[in-house]
Parts: sequence; C-alpha cells; structure tokens
Amino acid sequence: MKEVSVEELKNKIDNNEDFQLIDVREPFEYEVSNLNGLNIPLSGILIEADKIAKDKPVIVQCRSGKRSAQAIMLLEQQGFDNLANLKGGILAWKEEIDPELDVY
Repeated sequence: MKEVSVEELKNKIDNNEDFQLIDVREPFEYEVSNLNGLNIPLSGILIEADKIAKDKPVIVQCRSGKRSAQAIMLLEQQGFDNLANLKGGILAWKEEIDPELDVY
C-alpha cells in the first residue's frame, strides 16, 4: 500500500497540487478537527465510492492510519489504483505540522 507522510501532504497542499483528500473518520471526529478533506466514514466508503476521484491522486486519512488503510483495501478491490494512505493520520499531522490542532 502506498503511503504519504504528513510532510508530503503539507507540500501538496502548499503547492496547490491536484489531488483529493478523503477523511474516513466519523462525522463527530471530523467536527473536532479536519484537514479539509471530504468526510466519508469508513462504514460508508463503498456506498459513497462514486464521490472518490479515479482520475487524480487520492490521499485517504483517519486518526492514526488504520481505518484509512482498511478503506484503501476495500476500494482497491473495487478497482481503485490511485490511493495513498496518510501515514500516522491526523495524530501525526498534529505532532509534526500543527501542534495547535485539537485531537481527542
């Protein structure tokens, strides 16, 4: 499974690269803090797979990287081949990029 670090994600954001960020946490988690990705909880990832781009890179994130890895495995079985997991999830983002970010 392809992974990107939080530093790589920040560079993509800073450089206005064309990619999609999918946050597979639950809505209440997304409300606490998010990186402006599209919120599709893991439980609904296959139902809402049509919202996920197939024509550009997609980074999938969650709190720690475990749920996003599950989501990627499910989506790859549906034919997606443009997905990368955010290593360490939003916890790594807080630790390495934005210490002020609220996480639980």
